[in-house]
Amino acid sequence: MPPRSWGFPMRASFRSILLAAAFLAWAGAAQAQEAVKIGVVDIDQAVNATDQGKKARDELTKKRKAAEAELKPLMEKGRALADEIQSKRFVLSEDALYQKQLDLAEIQNDARARMSELEGQYKVDYERLVGPLRQKLVEIITDIGKTEGFTLIMERNSPGLLYAREALDVTDMVIQRFNKKG
Repeated sequence: MPPRSWGFPMRASFRSILLAAAFLAWAGAAQAQEAVKIGVVDIDQAVNATDQGKKARDELTKKRKAAEAELKPLMEKGRALADEIQSKRFVLSEDALYQKQLDLAEIQNDARARMSELEGQYKVDYERLVGPLRQKLVEIITDIGKTEGFTLIMERNSPGLLYAREALDVTDMVIQRFNKKG
């Protein structure tokens, strides 16, 4: 068996060192050719800060409130029946109690089904309103990347991005260009 170093096989250690050396060589070569300019953008913040994004958010809020108002009577009916079952549990006959429990289960199933339907509709509405807006923002981000000489622009909430200096954030620039283009 080959000797081990720090609990890792020598082959894995050598591979890691080789990979790190290759990365450093690549980074050095890239830096020698041109300066690396990296930007970070928060697309969700940009969506919420644009004029169209604010309108979309207002419309989605109205739809959510309408859905909650639609569900409220059904939820209250279920709560009232549950309270009645709880308070009359010992006075009702076994058949009457069973029937009320079935009624409660039916109300709960109806509420779950309606809630699921409304959530699905909300997702469709969100994509209908926000999807094209996000696509326009991506086009603007690409344009900023090209015109401002960025090597790379990453999304702030993307997996793998653990830290980014505020100076790298181009979100405000994206919002300004979007609002100018309309």
